[in-house]
Amino acid sequence: MPWRNNFYPAGLAQRRELEYASRQLTAIEVNGTYYGAQKPASYAAWRAQTPDGFVFSLKAPRYATERTQLGGAGKTIRDFVFGGLAELGDRLGPINWQLSETKRFERDDLAAFFDLLPRELEGVRLRHVLEVREPSFACAEYLELARARRIATVFTDSPKYPSIADVTGDFVYARLMQSEAGIATGYAPTALDTWAQRARAWAAGREPADLARIASPAKASGERDVFVYFINGAKERAPAAAMALLDRLAD
Repeated sequence: MPWRNNFYPAGLAQRRELEYASRQLTAIEVNGTYYGAQKPASYAAWRAQTPDGFVFSLKAPRYATERTQLGGAGKTIRDFVFGGLAELGDRLGPINWQLSETKRFERDDLAAFFDLLPRELEGVRLRHVLEVREPSFACAEYLELARARRIATVFTDSPKYPSIADVTGDFVYARLMQSEAGIATGYAPTALDTWAQRARAWAAGREPADLARIASPAKASGERDVFVYFINGAKERAPAAAMALLDRLAD
């Protein structure tokens, strides 16, 4: 865990790490669920250890998304969503469905996949976001489909993967992937200033003017939730980057 001897206080018991982190940050993206769903008791424990207002974004199991035909993922999706996520209660944030780097945009298959995603869980609306990693998704046809199904699209600040800034859902989800070990906050102060401005624009229902997009910006809508995670790159800098961004947004 890159956060030990870096973010967590010295001597902090491992069983108290989530308790501590959830009081410094407002959300965490859980990568472990990508490799396998947790037991309901684990989700319940996460909820118990975190304060009101804190949320977990979960990466959906790769068995649902790393397949040739996404439309065949129904059982895996149901097992994941209805296999204990309700235990998180109001701590449940967006679910990130990350596609493989080789999965190309195929409209009918993706539409079938979207139709498999449950829209609510025990009366609570579920929020889904798609992370694409293949350039063929950067097209107007994909935007039309995602918007029609109200599925958000991950914005990746990455030179390797498509960075689709066009808003397709009713919330925004950014995964920033260029943290540098040599910078205490992962991203330089000026870069964090820029990301704070972009987050404010998204939250206000606008689209940042300095990000390239596929289509013209949509008309400003109402306020929306914005999730920004610092991942990849120098992972040990992620908490400092997140706290520095939160400080800017609190001004």
